[in-house]
Amino acid sequence: MDGHRTCSACGRDDLTVTGLSQHIAKSRDPRCHALYSQSRSRTNNEALNEANEAELAFDDADFFEGDYNGNEDELERPAASEHAADSDEDDFDDHLLFEPEWEAAPSQPQADEDNDLDLLDDAFADDELEDQQNALDHGANAAYGAHLANDENPYHPFNSQIEWEVARWAKLRGATSTAFSDLLSIDGVSERLGLSFKNANELNKIIDHELPTGRPKFKREQVVVAGESFDVYYRDIIECIKSLYGDPDFARYLTFAPERHYTDEDQTIRLFHDMHTGKWWWNTQKKLDQHRPGGTIIPIIISTDKTQVTMFRNKSAYPMYLTIGNIPKEIRRKPSRGGHILLAYLPTTRLEHITNKASRRRSIANLYHACMSRVLAPLQHAGLEGINMRSGDGALRRCHPLFASFVGDYPEQLLATGIKFGDCPKCDVEKDDTESNTVPLHLRNIGEVLDALAALDQGNLAFVRACAAGLPFANIFQGVTPDVLHQLYQGLVKHLLAWLEAACGATEIDARCRRLPPTITLDYSPRICRFLLGIIIDIRLPNNLNAGRLLRAVRGLLDFLTETLQLLDEALDLFHENKLIFVELGIRNNFNLPKLHAARHYHLMIMLFGSTDNYNTEYTERLHIDLAKDAYRATNHKDEFAQMTRWLERKEKILRHQKYVSWRLAGGHQADPYHSRPPDMTFGREQVMTKHPSAKSVSLEKLATDYGATHFRDALARFIAQQSRGNDPAPLDSQALDVLARDIHFPFHRLPVFHKVKWCSVDARGHGDAHVTLDSVHAKPQRNVGAHLTARRSDTALVRVGMNAKDLRDFRVGQVRVMFTFPPKSIPLLFPPTVHLPTHLAYVEWFTPFPPAPDRNSGLYKLSRSLRGGETVASIVPVADIERSVHLIPRFGVIAPREWTSDTVLEDCDTFWLNSYIDRYTFSMFR
Repeated sequence: MDGHRTCSACGRDDLTVTGLSQHIAKSRDPRCHALYSQSRSRTNNEALNEANEAELAFDDADFFEGDYNGNEDELERPAASEHAADSDEDDFDDHLLFEPEWEAAPSQPQADEDNDLDLLDDAFADDELEDQQNALDHGANAAYGAHLANDENPYHPFNSQIEWEVARWAKLRGATSTAFSDLLSIDGVSERLGLSFKNANELNKIIDHELPTGRPKFKREQVVVAGESFDVYYRDIIECIKSLYGDPDFARYLTFAPERHYTDEDQTIRLFHDMHTGKWWWNTQKKLDQHRPGGTIIPIIISTDKTQVTMFRNKSAYPMYLTIGNIPKEIRRKPSRGGHILLAYLPTTRLEHITNKASRRRSIANLYHACMSRVLAPLQHAGLEGINMRSGDGALRRCHPLFASFVGDYPEQLLATGIKFGDCPKCDVEKDDTESNTVPLHLRNIGEVLDALAALDQGNLAFVRACAAGLPFANIFQGVTPDVLHQLYQGLVKHLLAWLEAACGATEIDARCRRLPPTITLDYSPRICRFLLGIIIDIRLPNNLNAGRLLRAVRGLLDFLTETLQLLDEALDLFHENKLIFVELGIRNNFNLPKLHAARHYHLMIMLFGSTDNYNTEYTERLHIDLAKDAYRATNHKDEFAQMTRWLERKEKILRHQKYVSWRLAGGHQADPYHSRPPDMTFGREQVMTKHPSAKSVSLEKLATDYGATHFRDALARFIAQQSRGNDPAPLDSQALDVLARDIHFPFHRLPVFHKVKWCSVDARGHGDAHVTLDSVHAKPQRNVGAHLTARRSDTALVRVGMNAKDLRDFRVGQVRVMFTFPPKSIPLLFPPTVHLPTHLAYVEWFTPFPPAPDRNSGLYKLSRSLRGGETVASIVPVADIERSVHLIPRFGVIAPREWTSDTVLEDCDTFWLNSYIDRYTFSMFR
């Protein structure tokens, strides 16, 4: 494993032995691909002895006693030690960022291509890598089919396609088991459908006994705390990891080694996105290779969160979820892709029989840690020594499942780390200093915490102890990751709204929100974050305080949701530099808020574990619906967890069989090779127009009256005059163009009109993502609906007027009134044959060009209507030149005019602010 290796195909010379095998196997360079194919053909002709997979012994559960009755003041406050831990694996402080990343020893000379092939074969053998020889023989689907032992019927154990479809509907989309049995009991239903089962119980027997187990079964054990026993339902974590790692749907996308990605060709600006691009994976790989070279790390991401499963009976569940960092985050964050697995249901008791509050909290913590330690215990041996695992394509590797990160809200973080409320679960900053942005901070030293717990006899915080003494290379204080949902959107944003209501008045803020122009955009941030800054510009503050600092403070918090680490730090600094305005307004006395302090850790955590969408609690919140709430509704509410686990096991079996059936129907062939593509920092999407017009024939008079295109005839005549000149390079000034336009006569009186243009996502990284609508621009007429007149809708858009996509001077904002196309018969009457006319055109009323710089306090650009001789300036432009929608926020002044409405504000107001927070694309363009 020592020494750099050089790829003889492409010449890359910075590869380790493991890195060489990964590079040649996944490279898109045809020379490397040829070398890889040659190596595989040699390997396939050799007899490979497959290592026996060691089964980890799972000992009986220990019983944890939690009878400590200490004082509340002594609760989980570790004492500082005078010495730091000497263990290298515990030294994951800020200094980690400056450690040399996973590097090999000095390079050794490479003889020739044959030696390179031998070296590659050795690398595969050292890593216990057996890449797919034949997907039909070694893939996960083939292994699954071998258990069914039926080559003729792809739906087996179901007799036909319709029987399989009925079974799938019943378990994934159907009603209750009783309703399903009642349906099948109707005379003739099961016979006409040709079903072998007559009720839900018979279907369950087929699923339980004839379908292979896709994911491990749950088992129930008891944990004793404070003299009372509690049930914990959990699965073998190793088998769960194997299930995710070996899922055939993920086989093409798995990552097996850390990588460095950059945003520039000079490789000076590091790009952090998926977990394998973070420094944690690099440094842990280096430490693992020192212990046992050639292993593949499987980063374990654990999440816990208690949730209500009923509306009125106060019934709750405490699910514990598992996913692995080898799966790309774009797949993990979609519940429909199955990138998470329910690992356990933890006890939900409140221990109300313990009257002492401190003792009760201590016992709850002990119960939580006892369960966590019990569930994660198998990682101790497997993480250090490794275990042979097959990915979904049949490749065998020696894998090391290592605890990487813990995802949870603030109460869950405190529970997992054993830290007192109000303190930071990650670092050693004192509670009274959490408002500071300059106080030095260091991640908590796990060795010091354990010494303090032992000295104070704090009880059995088994999970914290396991992260120090049992789980290899684990540090729970480092592993606690940022929680964007609760810390930012439901934390700081919620605080910010309360502060602004106190400063500006809830009535005035509400009045401004009601008068914003309509917009449709899909984004993950709470809706009010997208226009909060614009609506408070010019608002009156108590005591006539300058609103500049308020705007800068709000802007700092909103800008914190940004794309680069440098801007992240600058935004946080901007808030702290101006936050005292809230003190002067009498709203706050201090800013000792744990969620505000947590923002200081985002920079480090992104560098360690990748971008924050790797570990967002929003994903697991969505899992509650499928894996907790729906599961509870399927029970009779008696001994519900046993029924919930059984219901979930059957559902997972159906989902696994669905993958197998799809594979069989596709011919049993392996999917096309996939080559990982890092994000290119662009926002790829495609413009889409409907095939047929929304209105086939609209008169020119109605375009003016109903659509608001007052100057449509003049603008269209100017467009025809300009286009009729063909390739004449001499541009015409405005006056000359007006002269030519007077002689234009339209050979039509009606036009086909489109009411919407939209932009859809593209699968830029090849993860099989579905196309979704990201943005749209509407141009709808006013209509009479009964006795009510529905207002027209004319959205504002960003239009290209030049060729430089990075220069704001080559863009203008316009209000799109009409989108249309010429009648085919009129085109040869208006234009010479050499003119290539755009298919779809738009009538746009312009706003002024962008000023040289945005407003100093708000950072927003100010725009107003573009007028000539008191009339609106309008043009006809190709719809293809419309870049995207933009949102304009009216300049309300001190008090929002109450006669303005959302439907008419674009006509009523003269000056606007371009809203750069409407989505990520606009933010990156205008910041």
